[in-house]
Amino acid sequence: MAVAGAHKIELLFKKAAGLKADKSKVKQISDVIDEKLYDLLLVGEMNAKYNDRDVIWYSDIPLTKAFRESMNKFRELEEELELKPILDHLASLPPLKYGLEIELENRLPEIAGTIIYILASIIKEFSPKDRTISAEEFEKGVEILNLMI
Repeated sequence: MAVAGAHKIELLFKKAAGLKADKSKVKQISDVIDEKLYDLLLVGEMNAKYNDRDVIWYSDIPLTKAFRESMNKFRELEEELELKPILDHLASLPPLKYGLEIELENRLPEIAGTIIYILASIIKEFSPKDRTISAEEFEKGVEILNLMI
């Protein structure tokens, strides 16, 4: 179970960056998005522990100014991800030690969508528009995303 379906990822890459993601890349993109969302939650868990709480708050998630600006741009696309697949996916991973506050849980689709938006925007910087992304472009994009999240 993935955070976002193949059609939604393809649509977001097209709307966010004018790029095409073929079927083989969609699975890879999905895996990266799943991993980065979980990474953010792990850091949020550490922040909750540091603040002596057993619940991860939205404010515990390390969302930079640039991430929040990208979140606004993702909202402008007027596309939404569904919460249930995200929660189902998280349930398939090693469990977090702490639960999620309801605000954070409800914002998971927006956070995951923003990660997709950011990855598409990164790849767009070195990929011609209206073209299927190459393996090399995808790898470069993921390397940069890994430096950020």
